[in-house]
Amino acid sequence: MLKKSIAIVSVFIMLVANIYAQSSSNQNKTLIVFFDGLRPDYITPETMPNLYAFRKQGVYGKQHHSIYPTVTRVNSSGYSTGSYPAKTGLMGNTVYFPEVDKLKGLNTGEAEDLNRITKATNGKLLTAVSLGELLQAAGKRMMVFSSGSTGQALLQNHTVSGGAIVNPTMILPESFKDEVVKAVGPTPPHAKPNTAQHKWVTDALIKFGLSANGLAVSAIWFSDPDGTAHADGIGAETSMAAIKSVDHEFGRILDYLKNNQLDKTYNIIISADHGFVSHAGKQNMGALLLEKGLKKDKLSDDVIIAEGAIYVKDHNPEVIKKIVATLQEQDFIGPVFTKGAKHGDVKGWVDGTLSFEAIHWNHPTRVADILVDENWNDDKNQFGYAGTSFSGGVAGHGGFSPYEVHIALIASGPDFKKSYESELPTSNVDIAPTVLHLQNVPVPATMDGRVLYELFNTKPTGPIAEAKIDSIQTEVKLSTGTYKLLLHRTILGKHTYIDYAKTTRVSK
Repeated sequence: MLKKSIAIVSVFIMLVANIYAQSSSNQNKTLIVFFDGLRPDYITPETMPNLYAFRKQGVYGKQHHSIYPTVTRVNSSGYSTGSYPAKTGLMGNTVYFPEVDKLKGLNTGEAEDLNRITKATNGKLLTAVSLGELLQAAGKRMMVFSSGSTGQALLQNHTVSGGAIVNPTMILPESFKDEVVKAVGPTPPHAKPNTAQHKWVTDALIKFGLSANGLAVSAIWFSDPDGTAHADGIGAETSMAAIKSVDHEFGRILDYLKNNQLDKTYNIIISADHGFVSHAGKQNMGALLLEKGLKKDKLSDDVIIAEGAIYVKDHNPEVIKKIVATLQEQDFIGPVFTKGAKHGDVKGWVDGTLSFEAIHWNHPTRVADILVDENWNDDKNQFGYAGTSFSGGVAGHGGFSPYEVHIALIASGPDFKKSYESELPTSNVDIAPTVLHLQNVPVPATMDGRVLYELFNTKPTGPIAEAKIDSIQTEVKLSTGTYKLLLHRTILGKHTYIDYAKTTRVSK
């Protein structure tokens, strides 16, 4: 089935190439901007004056969603393909490919590890067609500029189709490196906040990405506030400085476009990969499974843990059930997911779990046996920011709390409404279809996302569906009490957006 889908996509690209051999020189351009780890409540006149002003005069999507798991590389690959992990095959920040390494997961933040996957899978790092590939087939180009990890940068255009990637430690194609360094200077070292590298990639974007006759699509990804907040926490002095740093660079981009009379021809779409929560966890899932005898030792291949994904050797059902029951008894563990017993099931085959299909994670060949999230609550940290997870460390993301799922979507430009707020649900998977539409390139039916017609300043061709709130619940009785799991969803036509998942326990 997967090979058939890939073949269909290949034919689709060829057809697009024939229809759109030439791109229009006066076509409006698109700039995609990502702020890594940006919570919506960071966007204030005091902290982010440029982004705040941009939000007020443009379109603000108030119900925008990160892709779960709410981690960086899931969202960089998800936005660039318009698809969820069930289709992209990129299941987390750490992924397990036994054909590459049988004993541990691979770090998707490293392009080197991604290249190992590409080689082992005969070029199928992602199993969904990308925005870059479709633009290239239409005779257009896309360039990616990023101050973050090489893996995050690569996954935005993983075949580097028809364009380039500019990152402080990776420039592709390599033949482009000398030209970049000559134009904007050598890359500065990484720091906290990463101010110098943010400036460097902004300089590169302005030099190579933004012009009247330039690229159809450019994307810039700022690694802060995520990089600094992980270490120092939400609201810390350095974290707030990091936010102001990226806002300053965004202001430079806006000034450049305005001063060069390009603001009337550029559509700008802004998002984040995820929100952020404070961490209060002291326990570790791997250590727990070792302690309970559910994994032989740290280097054994009977159970492999890749972040929240658990792979059980030979998919042993008894081992899977024991692991799930053990996890459900732990207060620091939140939602637990397993495969559905059959296609279409929203509940998992193990009691008290929901299905991978219910959360867009059911990839046909790369899915794990169990997916686990830490528990969370609404507690505020010392700076008044709500949202606390029982993960380890200072602060982070990856979970199913609304503080990690709900992010900001902001857009402005010649094709968008002015001073408009939308209550309809949107997701990062909707970005690629929307960009393709803006570029007059057909959107493949294989994409999960939708074109965000409600944000455009033209009348939609048909009625827009009404959003409906929905929830799925399951529970199981354990020796310690009852474990309850709720998945809150918003449904818009055929599109389902996951708002959050919440676990509660009732003691005996």
